[in-house]
Amino acid sequence: MPSENYPASTGHAVDPAAPILVFDSGVGGLSVLEEVRKALPDAPIIYAADTAGLPYGTKTEAQIAARVAGLLGRMTERFAPRLVCIACNTASTIALGMVRDVLEVPIVGTVPAIKPAAALTRTGTIGLLGTQATIRQAYVDRLEHEFAADKRLLRHGAPELVEAAEAKLRGERVDPAAIRRAADALRTMPGGADIDTVVLACTHFPLLEEELREAFGPDVTFVHGAAGIARQIARLTQGQEYARQGPDRALFTGTRDLSASYAATLARYGLIGGGLF
Repeated sequence: MPSENYPASTGHAVDPAAPILVFDSGVGGLSVLEEVRKALPDAPIIYAADTAGLPYGTKTEAQIAARVAGLLGRMTERFAPRLVCIACNTASTIALGMVRDVLEVPIVGTVPAIKPAAALTRTGTIGLLGTQATIRQAYVDRLEHEFAADKRLLRHGAPELVEAAEAKLRGERVDPAAIRRAADALRTMPGGADIDTVVLACTHFPLLEEELREAFGPDVTFVHGAAGIARQIARLTQGQEYARQGPDRALFTGTRDLSASYAATLARYGLIGGGLF
């Protein structure tokens, strides 16, 4: 779910070619990009993956905040986006405030979809799968207190799923044991047998929804915030004009351009490899 309340844009003084910048630690944010394309098919987009910093979930809060703020500062200066979407729960729950303080551009973040999960659950027991960094955040505690105080929220950090999603989008085999371990970790917690709704609190995880559904069984509903994020972006850019001047690009951090590794996936999402940033 999105985490901000900027007023809707009037559409004035925005360069029609200005892109929406979608940023993630890896390729998980493609699950958000897919929904943005449905809402705004004509919007030019730059997708930026901090693959050199992956995984975020094992880093300290200070490391993540400094890295995300620094990278987004460089990219907004270089690409002059009309809006930045931090399509990463870990980065958003840690760095969103800092980024908003330093960038003069609308920022849409991503936070765990606990509110809709609380409305959906029938048993009152919700599972939450995220990175280790996300599940320990006070931000998540506040969401639980505000929207699920009368529910049971069971959290599990599943870094293996980030790796599995990245592998899947490279066309590699997904290890079913990794999916099973994540499901079993929630199921074996006290009350875990009653889970009927699972929050996918990492944008990588919806890319594995088919595998997770097989592991959890048909009676579990999965919830994530991609569609809500797309609606928020559409609201904030309402009335603006779009003029795509070339193919939408995917950029990567690090010393090696990973466009070739993800070529088929990038093409499927309407992106071409654009090199390093």
